Amino acid sequence: MRVQIRTAAITAALTLIAAACGAATTDTTPAEAGNTTQAADTVVLMTHDSFAVSDGILEGFTARTGISVKLLQSDDAGIMLNQAILTKDNPLADVIFGIDNTFLSRALDEGVFEPYESPALADVPADLQLDPQHRATPIDFGDVCINYDKAAFTDTPAPATLQDLTDPEYRGMLAVEDPATSSPGLAFLLSTIATFGEDGGYTWKDYWADLVTNDVLVTSGWTEAYYTYFSAASDGDRPLVVSYASSPPAEVIFSEVPLTEAPTGVMTEGCFRQIEFAGIVAGTPHRDAAEQLIDFMLSKEFQEDIPLNMFVFPANEKAALPPEFIEYTTLPDHPLTVDPAMIETNRERWIREWTEVLRG
Repeated sequence: MRVQIRTAAITAALTLIAAACGAATTDTTPAEAGNTTQAADTVVLMTHDSFAVSDGILEGFTARTGISVKLLQSDDAGIMLNQAILTKDNPLADVIFGIDNTFLSRALDEGVFEPYESPALADVPADLQLDPQHRATPIDFGDVCINYDKAAFTDTPAPATLQDLTDPEYRGMLAVEDPATSSPGLAFLLSTIATFGEDGGYTWKDYWADLVTNDVLVTSGWTEAYYTYFSAASDGDRPLVVSYASSPPAEVIFSEVPLTEAPTGVMTEGCFRQIEFAGIVAGTPHRDAAEQLIDFMLSKEFQEDIPLNMFVFPANEKAALPPEFIEYTTLPDHPLTVDPAMIETNRERWIREWTEVLRG
């Protein structure tokens, strides 16, 4: 039985996942452009427009340190990074949060951040620490995975591998997002490149040609794919969609009726791991305050606030997860990654070649 969950609450929550976080909920006031006149006890945090923490979290940091936090919210991560690059000679902020591993190399190559090795990194797994110079500090991670509508696979098994998605048995079932306009769409493209490669008898382009033959549907973004075409969340007829490993607990948490089981499942093979970083802006006049904010963002207090606000996972492995994330989320044992420098070098070419495959 399909549970109707298309409420404003779950729409907002799952949109947070697609953005890798959510809308801000603190009382902290956005900063004016520039920080040259700010008081020494104030630190400006630039984020994308979907940053979220619970009421009182940043205020708790202020109570303990005497340092106020002003939010300067940009648009998405790519636009935020471009803004930081264009203003790096007169930086607008002291700390930036929300650059992920698909944009990390650009940020490092442009000298946006300066090194800081937080003591709290001792509690962060090494595979999340992608910058050996510690210019970018991992704060959270999420896995982009194929989600499936459990109700559609009671008589036949759901696909288990990326290759399965090209099987005629799953023809016309999959909805994906355009990597040129969508973060999860780009992550899924990267997962296929990591799996099938560019050389050999069967490449990622061959794989996408097979998806096209199998009637894959491409949408401009996650919201359209999930809420217009995904059968578990809409009247759509696509029981497979590119979403997140943390989508099922959001379905349970925000369901209109109590659930004992998530109505959606996760295909754990072929998931791509997105990691979000924070960094101290090069040239900040408030280095000590910026360091304290980075330390706080890795603290258990902040890290344990992440899952139910940003619907991603904390980087600090000592942070406790909410029960819903433990019971209803299945994380991949071997998530896929691509070296950030390789992404930066090839991103535009890969998207262009993907577009050519889709056009035939």
